[in-house]
Amino acid sequence: MSQFFDEKGRAIPVTLIEAGPCRITQLKSSESDGYTSVQIGFGLTREKLVNKPSKGHLAKTGSDFLKYLREYRVDDLATYKLGDQVTVGNFEKGQKVDVSGDSMGRGFSGYQKRHGFSRGPMSHGSKNHRQPGSTGAGTTPGRIYPGKRMAGRYGGKKVTTRSLTIVQVDSDRNLLVVKGSVPGKPGSLLNIRPAKRFGIKQTGGEK
Repeated sequence: MSQFFDEKGRAIPVTLIEAGPCRITQLKSSESDGYTSVQIGFGLTREKLVNKPSKGHLAKTGSDFLKYLREYRVDDLATYKLGDQVTVGNFEKGQKVDVSGDSMGRGFSGYQKRHGFSRGPMSHGSKNHRQPGSTGAGTTPGRIYPGKRMAGRYGGKKVTTRSLTIVQVDSDRNLLVVKGSVPGKPGSLLNIRPAKRFGIKQTGGEK
């Protein structure tokens, strides 16, 4: 994350995202696959890390060895061509986007960290500083109901931050400057789509 100063000199918290260039590696049509979609690849990797089926798949487009392949549903394939590049030029300044990614993993976490429970008394004789306390009824039902908020694995799940505003598009360095924060830690993979919910007007961009 960083900060960006607008025309009025106000500091805006932003996230710098390296978005592409991505290469179109496959086109799926309703005649052959039952639906229409575009598969794009991102991130160069070493040859020995790509298996033979993926090498043959990527050889059809003449692209390099790509690390990530993702598929996106589209309405019409007329504007897409196998082997073309998808860049940040598909987005515009001021456009609203939805950004999806895996949230930061926090491992096995306790009650306070995972659910925001309050702690117990911190006096010396308390002996109940961060313990959960009572977790269920006694003889009846004699068990804990499913879904009880308890300690466990926290984070590392897919999260979508909606309706983020694009502050700037840098086509030379393939950068998107997005207002606010996005899921995941630096270096993680993100999916960026035009916002389609809450009645937000579309201004174009990658589908």
